[in-house]
Amino acid sequence: MKKIRVIVLRTAGTNCDQETAFAFGLAGGSPELVHINELTSRRRQLGDYHILAIPGGFTYGDDIASGKILANELKFKIKGDIERFIDDGKLVIGICNGFQILVKAGFLPNLSGRFEAQEATLTLNDSGRFEDRWVYLRKSKILNPKSKNSCVWTYGMPEVIYLPVAHGEGKFVPRDKETLKRLESRGLVVFRYCDENGAGPAYPMNPNGSVNDIAGICDPSGRIFALMPHPERHIFRTQHPRWTRHQGHEGLGDGFSIFRNGVEYARKRL
Repeated sequence: MKKIRVIVLRTAGTNCDQETAFAFGLAGGSPELVHINELTSRRRQLGDYHILAIPGGFTYGDDIASGKILANELKFKIKGDIERFIDDGKLVIGICNGFQILVKAGFLPNLSGRFEAQEATLTLNDSGRFEDRWVYLRKSKILNPKSKNSCVWTYGMPEVIYLPVAHGEGKFVPRDKETLKRLESRGLVVFRYCDENGAGPAYPMNPNGSVNDIAGICDPSGRIFALMPHPERHIFRTQHPRWTRHQGHEGLGDGFSIFRNGVEYARKRL
């Protein structure tokens, strides 16, 4: 069986790297924890991997803004390596802080196709507090019938899933109304916060006040994907707060399919 190498990027303040690596390993990948300095010094080569994962945490203490310093390192030190990685058809996932990093580095949503402009941000929660709770997520309905959500990470997942969030700056805000319109019309909104029935939520079900309840997006290729909730914290049924009352599929949690989809896609396509 083909070995799918996953680079789980870490630096000072990353704190979900072990859990993310474990999830990819459980899904059949071969994860490695790699410090950003290993890539910027060229001691490790990004091109040797099939999947780039940027996990959650508080990189560099979220100084300046959440994820901004690591985003600048990606943008100004290894941008060419990441562009080649993406051009080769490989996969990228950002979770929580990783979502913030990919957006602020310009790799998501990348509507321009040039990895240059920052087209959105993730900013302070409307509640003015750190939100640590479980939330429901609904796979987005496509507003434009000619558009197709082709996010490879969420293939075959249920319409509504349950994952935990833990962030202080998770409010998704597009740059302007035109950017939001393009995100929606091109089917790039992957997950929205919702209530347990899949309907539009109010706080705390939308824990941060994200515009249009957006919780996760992908790029036009469907291979670069990020979300604020933590799928690596719900890979087993027993991690669900009501697991004794709700039987999960094959003993697995709602977040596991994301990692399995990524590994299987890479195994078949790369």
